[in-house]
Amino acid sequence: MQMQIMQINEETMGSREIAELCGKEHRHVMRDIENLNDTYVEMSLPKVGQCSYKADNGRTYKEYLLTQDHCIDLITGYSREIRIRINRRWKELEQRVAEPVVQIPQSFAEALQLAADQAKQLELAAPKVAHYDKVVDRHTLLTATQVGQKIGLSAVMLNRVLDEIGVYNKALKRGRAFKQWFIDKGLGEMKQTDMGYSQPLFSLKGEAWVVERLASEGAA
Repeated sequence: MQMQIMQINEETMGSREIAELCGKEHRHVMRDIENLNDTYVEMSLPKVGQCSYKADNGRTYKEYLLTQDHCIDLITGYSREIRIRINRRWKELEQRVAEPVVQIPQSFAEALQLAADQAKQLELAAPKVAHYDKVVDRHTLLTATQVGQKIGLSAVMLNRVLDEIGVYNKALKRGRAFKQWFIDKGLGEMKQTDMGYSQPLFSLKGEAWVVERLASEGAA
């Protein structure tokens, strides 16, 4: 299974990540951005820039890179929940600028090694039972994008891995849903968004489980 790890530009946010955060299809976000660009042209304002990325199938596709102003203009018409989610993401990106530069894994093997190192640090900090049952706040939920950032994977690539190890229900043709065992163990929950989408969200316990599982896959 070949995977490509892309470095996130800390001054822009990609349209694919916006689609993930908003629970929308990327093509719909692209359409909204193109409509926004038409308005920018009419107002003599800078348009949203674009780049390309190489997908797992080897083909190259277009993607837009939005500044914070672009994001605010784009999502103003979306739901309150989406605006809050995007605003929180921008705070994370701004915080990165002030922090020391962290080396981004350049291969899937390096990402697994990073996951193994993080899992080892968790073991040294406290016993697993204490970490899962005492330290973890089970009510804090994370998107696949947020979980993937901890190990240098995009949401798309992380979801492919989780598909392979049986976390998601492959019987669904559209969208993703956790299998019942994953929910029963408190590793994730299905939440309904304001847009009417059912979105899988990870608990912090689920995030720790993913990190440890990927580490064990890399050691196998």
